[in-house]
Amino acid sequence: MRRLAILLLPALLAAGCGEVPYSAKSNATEDPATANARKAADSAGDKIYTARVWPARDLARRATDIDGVEVMRVRGTSTAGTGVVLVVRVSGTGPEPGPFPDGTVTVQRCFQMRFSTTTEWHDYETRLVDCPPGEPMDFGPWPKTPKIPSEKLEKALPRVPAGGKADEAKVRAAVASLRLDPAITREFMTKGDTVGLVLRVRPYMADAFDCVLARVAPGRTSVWSPPRIQRMLGEGGCSAGNAVHPMPPPH
Repeated sequence: MRRLAILLLPALLAAGCGEVPYSAKSNATEDPATANARKAADSAGDKIYTARVWPARDLARRATDIDGVEVMRVRGTSTAGTGVVLVVRVSGTGPEPGPFPDGTVTVQRCFQMRFSTTTEWHDYETRLVDCPPGEPMDFGPWPKTPKIPSEKLEKALPRVPAGGKADEAKVRAAVASLRLDPAITREFMTKGDTVGLVLRVRPYMADAFDCVLARVAPGRTSVWSPPRIQRMLGEGGCSAGNAVHPMPPPH
């Protein structure tokens, strides 16, 4: 028995010191560093979680925006139906393996996660998998939203003296002189002696418009942006009608 123990000791030391390529199937129980990496993956899942229908590319792009998260594989087209499956690579730290740990190690692990419109928060079927070969996927930057030049608009709009009447043609000409990005929509409305207009753009995948309202009336030309709650889709705050007859501020 003593001879067997002596023979086993070098083997155990070699296993502790040697560096063996990691396989997701190699351990039935996760080591502390891998468990820590799993927490990082689930935390990333919480940050990109959505009950809305999102394209797979945009969901993956959101994941890559998180520090320390790399997307290695994407399967599916959107979060509708069976949803999107991501394989993410994250790091984890834990005690050094072996019977006498005296420091910490950092490991990289890959996890497969599923996201759909029926997914419950913090339940992404997270599963440890072997990391796919190759570099992390690159989804490029988010589409840019053109900026509405509110200050230039205010300078360009005509002023109407008290007792006069705003001319929609002149207001349209002032807006045309700004050479706005084609993505910015323009809407005009004339009511009595007043002209209202809105410049509006919807940021990519956003729930609210970016918009600037202007009201050209006798004695006063005003330019402003309504509060976010009025800019939400379906609220009507980003309309020429709201420029002519502004909504009261929200309580």
